[in-house]
Amino acid sequence: MANYPLPKFHFQVEWGGANLGFSEVSGLDVETEVIEYRDGSSPEYVKTKMPGMQKFSNITLKRGTFQGDNEFYVWWNSVALNTIERRDVTISLLNENHEPVIIWKVKNAWPTKVQSTDLKADGNEVAIESVELVHEGLVIQND
Repeated sequence: MANYPLPKFHFQVEWGGANLGFSEVSGLDVETEVIEYRDGSSPEYVKTKMPGMQKFSNITLKRGTFQGDNEFYVWWNSVALNTIERRDVTISLLNENHEPVIIWKVKNAWPTKVQSTDLKADGNEVAIESVELVHEGLVIQND
């Protein structure tokens, strides 16, 4: 049997106990910042590089707009000065049996931006809305 890379088109997003359908997810990356240090009495003429704090990108979720489905906006409207409903979000890449193969667990996410669809009189596309999430951590499990 041949061993192929995983296709990226079969995935699910879960937040607050609900599975939501999305057409695109982006921003699933984490970066470790570099700390550079050099002691003045060091015999080496180079800086020592050490791992520093982790930095996470915002996650963007896009999906088709459905009549009466206001999940983005209900969560967005819960934002008030210094108070927000934070949610853990789970994004899973699925195999052909609909089982999770890679899981991204996002900690304490909240919406920083909600974007409605653009409108075009001569367009022939589906109305797409998006939400951008900020969060405090991303753990990747590759089963």
